[in-house]
Amino acid sequence: MAAVTEAPPLAPAPEKKPPRKRGRWTPYWLLLPGILWLIIFFALPMIYQGSTSIQTGSLEDGYKVTWHFSTYWDAVSEYWPQFLRSGLYAAAATILCLLLGYPLAYLIAFRAGRWRNLIMILVIAPFFTSFLIRTLAWKTILADSGPVVSVLNTLHVLDVTNWLGWTSGDRVLATPLAVVCGLTYNFLPFMVLPLYTSLERIDGRLHEAAGDLYAKPFTTFRKVTFPLSMPGVVSGTLLTFIPAAGDYVNAELLGSTDTRMIGNVIQTQFLRILDYPTAAALSFVLMAAILAMVTIYIRKSGTEDLV
Repeated sequence: MAAVTEAPPLAPAPEKKPPRKRGRWTPYWLLLPGILWLIIFFALPMIYQGSTSIQTGSLEDGYKVTWHFSTYWDAVSEYWPQFLRSGLYAAAATILCLLLGYPLAYLIAFRAGRWRNLIMILVIAPFFTSFLIRTLAWKTILADSGPVVSVLNTLHVLDVTNWLGWTSGDRVLATPLAVVCGLTYNFLPFMVLPLYTSLERIDGRLHEAAGDLYAKPFTTFRKVTFPLSMPGVVSGTLLTFIPAAGDYVNAELLGSTDTRMIGNVIQTQFLRILDYPTAAALSFVLMAAILAMVTIYIRKSGTEDLV
């Protein structure tokens, strides 16, 4: 048999270098301004306030870091009523904003039609004026001789609020009800906008499918609309509760000494009493309390898809 000659082995192909990724550092360069902004205007002030909260001394003699952590306990033990009051007022305003904002957001998303843009402008119209001016306007609206108090007296609503302790006699100003009304009005847009964004994302064919399955309108809302709008509900309640809990303008202008919130105490400690360690400790306690409540709320709400 003829000898079979083997073909010479093929030379190995030259190893190709992986293509060079162009612009791989571009995202990091784009993030750099935001990171610097957070470090300079958020992280560094937080560190400074943290060091202030464990200092002792006075404004005349100067403050020194003495690791005086008992300032936190003293602040909480002395001002716990203001902490509790702030949480109650913020929760009441958040619930009212949700009850008022959800129907409005639903109307804009599904029923407004050509009036949608106009209604949206009316929702954000309060932002065109100063927060202070909006709050001062409520002093006129809730004046003792104004039409609002007159209507509430006619409907005997003030009898119920007096029994609950939210008003005093025939007055609404300088009461908890006035503070909650101011908080609700000022933070209502923060509830409506996330709700509208979440509701607008819902596919209308899901409602049609629910109708084809003989679901009644309330069942469709309970089984389809509201569960799909939960990201907006969570976002809106957080955007309302967090600033309302630390607010001090509404309690200062619409309330009294009996309706002072923790924001008023912090302002007084910083600007009037000049007790910087106590003010810083109160700020950190408020931040920690809100962070803990927000964490629990997000986990219990069952959604992490925030708008």
